[in-house]
Amino acid sequence: MRDLRGTIAALMFATGETQSDLGRGIGLGQTQISRRQAGATPWTLADLDRLAAHYEMQVADLLAGSDHAVRRLPAHRRVDALGGTQSVISAQEESQ
Repeated sequence: MRDLRGTIAALMFATGETQSDLGRGIGLGQTQISRRQAGATPWTLADLDRLAAHYEMQVADLLAGSDHAVRRLPAHRRVDALGGTQSVISAQEESQ
């Protein structure tokens, strides 16, 4: 499952997500994501289904390796600068 952890890390990097962002996206807490990514807790089949839905791809794409999974990531999910973050600026912040 180390390959899966690498794939998830690559997808998080490509989307600019933090562990907290991913956790919110798949219904887990940041600590649970951290434990899974560290290998202390295994990713479950249910987790794989939620990850695939979150990243808008098939489970098989997640299991085919990080390069493949990142290529399958829809363009609208990618950040403009790899390793960047996705931000939403509120109307109130724009007026300041």
